[in-house]
Amino acid sequence: MKTVFMIIALLLVVFLLLSFALYKRETPTISEEEVPMANTERFTYQPLDEALKNSLTSEERSIIVGKATERAFTGEYTDTTDWGTYYCKWCDSPLYSSETKFHSGCGWPSFDEEIPHAVKRKIDADGMRTEILCATCGGHLGHVFEGERFTDTNTRHCVNSLSLVFRDEAPVAEAVFAGGCFWGVEHLFAQKEGVYSAVSGYTGGTVENPSYQDVLTHTTGHLEAVKVLYNPLEISYEELTKYFLEIHDPTQTNGQGPDIGNQYLSAIFYRSRHEFDVGVRLIEILEEKGLKIATTLRPAAVFYPAEEYHQDYYEKKGTLPYCHAYTKRF
Repeated sequence: MKTVFMIIALLLVVFLLLSFALYKRETPTISEEEVPMANTERFTYQPLDEALKNSLTSEERSIIVGKATERAFTGEYTDTTDWGTYYCKWCDSPLYSSETKFHSGCGWPSFDEEIPHAVKRKIDADGMRTEILCATCGGHLGHVFEGERFTDTNTRHCVNSLSLVFRDEAPVAEAVFAGGCFWGVEHLFAQKEGVYSAVSGYTGGTVENPSYQDVLTHTTGHLEAVKVLYNPLEISYEELTKYFLEIHDPTQTNGQGPDIGNQYLSAIFYRSRHEFDVGVRLIEILEEKGLKIATTLRPAAVFYPAEEYHQDYYEKKGTLPYCHAYTKRF
């Protein structure tokens, strides 16, 4: 019986060795150079760069970054009623209109509605309360409560005054787009309803305060871009981005029209996750329509206004853009 078991074991070993040999012969060898790269997302979101955030005092940092809470009834804006807009102290993004501010008696500034997409919510670690943060920079604002019936929205944003900056103006948000020569992009955005102003400049490069001649060397990495200042209560970021993708050719890979070079590439410079998501969705819509989009999504970078002679160029010349015009795509 022992001999039979040994024979069976030996046959099993031989079978396994033959199987392994056949597998090795039938499976091609792949060199390291031939190994395909891992799939990566076409667009990758990056949070707002620290260089674009304002400096904070130790007390402000303890609240905005450390998520502390200022003492009740001590904040600068607890009882203010002036008309204007409340901005994030860390990144200057508009958060609340004074028209949504109300007196709740809680000891902190109270708002029943944020400017669209300006505030994000996050459940506290203990699961008891819902934290509110600036959707652009992630700075801590306070907490939100629902069901208290103070106003028709049934919502109370309880915000630390030290997280805010008040300005007696309608809300001003910013967006940055690059679509070839900035003259034409600026000219067309300046005419858009809901836009306060459009400024030509340079962004996305590695040199501080570049001049036009610096950018022309193609070595600074900057794109000719336009900073658009707009009222988010009158026109949405999505509407602006759609317009941008319709006033230049987002399929051109090497520039725009006759302007060829890396400073003329098409790009959307996003500041928040919402802006990033809007850009991705609109690009996907156009590609579903058969367009091969060359526009890239890039995290916001320091924007340097261009020289004065570049500003309002077509208005000064009394002519029209030579490579920018509106084409409906959505």
